[in-house]
Amino acid sequence: MDRPVRIANCSGFYGDRMSALAEMVEGGPVDVITGDYLAEVTMLVLAKNRLKKPDGGYARMFLRQLAPVAAKIAERRIKVVVNAGGLDPAGLATATRELLGEAGADLAVAHVEGDDLAPRLTALTADGHDLAHLDTGKPFGDWGRDPLTANAYLGGFGIQAALAAGADIVITGRVADASLVTGAAAWWWGWTPADLDALAGAVAAGHVIECGAQATGGNFSGFQGIEDLIHPGFPLAEVDRDGSSVIAKHEGTGGAVTVDTVTAQLLYEIGAPGYLNPDVVTHLDTVRLDQAGPDRVRISGVRGSAPPPTTKVAITGLGGWRNETTFVLTGTGTDAKAALVERAVRAGLDGDPGITDLRFTRIGMPAADPGDQMAGSSLLHVLVDGEQGSAGRAFSALCVELALSSYPGIYGMGVPSPGGPYGAYWPTLVPQELLDHTVVHADGRREAVPPPPVTGPYEVTAPAETATQETEDTVDGPLGRLVQARSGDKGGNANVGLWVSDPAAWPWLRAAMTTERLRELLPETAGLGIDRYELPNLRAVNFVVRGLLDGGATEARRFDKQAKALGEWVRARHVPIPKRLLPGYHLE
Repeated sequence: MDRPVRIANCSGFYGDRMSALAEMVEGGPVDVITGDYLAEVTMLVLAKNRLKKPDGGYARMFLRQLAPVAAKIAERRIKVVVNAGGLDPAGLATATRELLGEAGADLAVAHVEGDDLAPRLTALTADGHDLAHLDTGKPFGDWGRDPLTANAYLGGFGIQAALAAGADIVITGRVADASLVTGAAAWWWGWTPADLDALAGAVAAGHVIECGAQATGGNFSGFQGIEDLIHPGFPLAEVDRDGSSVIAKHEGTGGAVTVDTVTAQLLYEIGAPGYLNPDVVTHLDTVRLDQAGPDRVRISGVRGSAPPPTTKVAITGLGGWRNETTFVLTGTGTDAKAALVERAVRAGLDGDPGITDLRFTRIGMPAADPGDQMAGSSLLHVLVDGEQGSAGRAFSALCVELALSSYPGIYGMGVPSPGGPYGAYWPTLVPQELLDHTVVHADGRREAVPPPPVTGPYEVTAPAETATQETEDTVDGPLGRLVQARSGDKGGNANVGLWVSDPAAWPWLRAAMTTERLRELLPETAGLGIDRYELPNLRAVNFVVRGLLDGGATEARRFDKQAKALGEWVRARHVPIPKRLLPGYHLE
């Protein structure tokens, strides 16, 4: 095993491309295929499924992906590592063995468990662990919800142990997303917890490929420069002994792997430059990217330090009742039309103690002299939270009753529903030494995975901000003329990563994009905390907007609940841009 291990990805979320596993198996040589199926939202979805049927706690789509290619995986001796086990990795392991038996594929299946802390929450709090909220610091006892799930993020050494013992398929519950790759790379190279730089490099590679086609042009602000985005290939990482890697894709597949597509994914859903993993702190500000050939990007120079003594725990439950509807506003007077709907809805709900939140969001603006009806239309989204009796059918009926008694041209986007309970989310930390991280091997033998032998505190100091001195010749225009962006959710927070491809533009971006400038460009951040971090090697600035998404994606009342388009909004805002940096501009 002196050559780099080729680790491919076949899933970025529960519901990703069904054919991706087959494409990665059949598209070219790979040693390991990983699949990431879990997110904060997914855990709640699986919990609701499990309430309906006992075997609903895992991502069943993995079985449908595996069935057509199980024999070929066995023939080519490919290892498969997935977190599709969700809330029930043992259950999915059993179902996988049954599928393999029917397919005649001789593959050993192991699973990793120990992430499920739901049965232990009462004992943990009794032992003095207050399970304080990761962002607010409030004790868990203040939450006021009944937990449905509580899952700690595990590292990759359970996966390593399973593969080392001969497993062909490893099924996990809630491991850290990048741990799928670090575990596979650690098995291939025989890394130990002391190999911090190598582990950090693998975390960087894992973070890049974990979200599937986002590394090959999907959700990429420079998408217009990519020829084929109809069916982009999924990414793979060739991870070397020292943790350096090359991000690539199978030949002949769509999309592209460039320094910019990889940068975009590195900036996705991150906070401080020290990216925390249960096995290592990966210092993203040490990452170096180089185009190593067509659709090949080298990641090198990544440094790691001792992991934190704690790991994240995601707790989910059910919140109150939520309902929503969307009205279409057409033609002239849309401000007055929206105002009329708002007055009517508020009047109908006035004084109702069962309503806890009511929000009206305008979406879009009609064009002047529209060439067709849709160009002259915009939307009014109405969202209500509260008790079922008030926010359920009573709210829906109120909206339906406006059909003949409100603004001209009124209609909605479908019939209002009775609504349903929304998800509640509580992120916290527990000491890694409290976890029962365990591998259950194919033969039933159980192996405990010890916590990291050495941990260390991680602290980051944000660099001082220096506002730009805009004395040079500038032109007012959208930030996106020069700047790329990628945004996403971090619990109740949102991150926006901004970067430039041109090295000459980096000093300008660094000076121009201050916290105050971001507040000016994004008025909805008023009153919210903003953290700002610089990643000079990537020519990037990352912002974390605290509390923008309420309690998290399952609770968010914002229309863009996971802040996926926040970066595109920033790119559309106008700022003074130095003319010297614009393409085609030449000094006389």
